[in-house]
Formats: sequence, C-alpha cells, structure tokens
Amino acid sequence: MTTSDHIVRDHKPVTLLGGGEVFGGDIGAALALAPTCVAADSGAALALAAGVELAAVIGDFDSAPAEVLARIPSERCHRIAEQESTDFDKALTRIDAPLVLGVGFTGARLDHQLAAFNTLATYPDRPCILLGAHEIVLLAPPRITLPTEAGDVVSLMPLAPVKGRSRRLEWPIDGLDFAPGGRVGTSNRALGPVALEMDGPDMLLILPRRLMAPLAAQLLRPDHAPWPARA
Repeated sequence: MTTSDHIVRDHKPVTLLGGGEVFGGDIGAALALAPTCVAADSGAALALAAGVELAAVIGDFDSAPAEVLARIPSERCHRIAEQESTDFDKALTRIDAPLVLGVGFTGARLDHQLAAFNTLATYPDRPCILLGAHEIVLLAPPRITLPTEAGDVVSLMPLAPVKGRSRRLEWPIDGLDFAPGGRVGTSNRALGPVALEMDGPDMLLILPRRLMAPLAAQLLRPDHAPWPARA
C-alpha cells in the first residue's frame, strides 16, 4: 500500500462505518470527534439510515445493497475487487488520517469481529479505535498514559507473544510473557491513570467506552509516537 492508494485524506480523525452491530449513540459519538465519514461496504446502508453523508464507500461491494449504492454518487463508490482482505482492511488502508474511529466492527458475527482485531495488528501504523456496546478496543501503542480512574477495568489480550510494563495497574505486567494460548491480561484494574509500554504491536487494549474521547485526544497529541508499519 502506497500513498497513491489513499482514497480519503484528512488532517482530522475519520469515522469508519461497518456492517456489524451498532449501539445507541455510536455514530453520533464518533462523528463528534471525527466528522468525515467513510463506509466499508455494507456500512453504507447504516450511514444512509442515519442520514450521514459519506465521503466514500470502500469495499468489494458483495454485501452493500445495490439500491443503497445507487443513492451514493458514483465517484464516491470505490470497489476493490480482490478477495484476499476484508472490507475493513480495504477501507482502513485507504484512509490517510491521524486516527480512525470504527463503528459497526464489533458485535454481530464473531468471525468478523475477530478479523477486525487481526486488522488492527496487521496495520499498527494506522491508529484505530473500535467502539463496542460497553468498551473500546485498540492496538496498544508503544507507550501511553490512559485517562483511567481507580477501579476501571483494563484488559490486555495478546495477538502474538509480547511483553510490556505498567504503572498504576492493580496487577503489574512487568516481566510477564503474554501470548495466545498462554498468559492473557483480562480484567485488570486501574489504580488511577495507567501508564503502559509495550515491546511490540501485538497487544489489544480494551477499555471502558466512556474513555473514547480522552483516549483519542492522547493519540492525537503531537508527542505521541505510533507504531511503524510492519515490514
């Protein structure tokens, strides 16, 4: 993927709509932070139903109803015919923005949700927060101080072997080896604002949904350093 492949470019965060489960207030909450809206294939139907103008629809168009696509200007419909990647992959990699807020990529079909988590790890250089019913999910960055309060649940789920360090977690992670099929970090608890450092782009971070806006602000800070693209 090169810069010439980008379809949507914005210096502000972008909202990306998928065809999964959407919960009350999701779209409005995302658009308040990221007013430019893009749909991944069948997410176009969600946008039209909510009266949201789309900057682009990106996908293989095997699930977006023809009558929905007919209502969107043809120059905003970008069909990516290959079947080697998901619609979330296709859309995320063609958005050039400092942050993407994904709505409709959790809930509904479990295989789609797991594929979305895999996409987060595949493209660590593209910061993205996924909204769920009660939580947000993102790839833990190299280092961050989370806007958590004492008692907030902080869950860590490794997608590959990875290590890290923490401050103000009830159960510190320093010196622990995390891996699928091994140690995971579900239901840890904050003692206040939690500081995390990760050694690699392989850990999902799951936080209370109310932290979306302050966390987005952290990721957008000029001194925040995201992961580089995978080789």
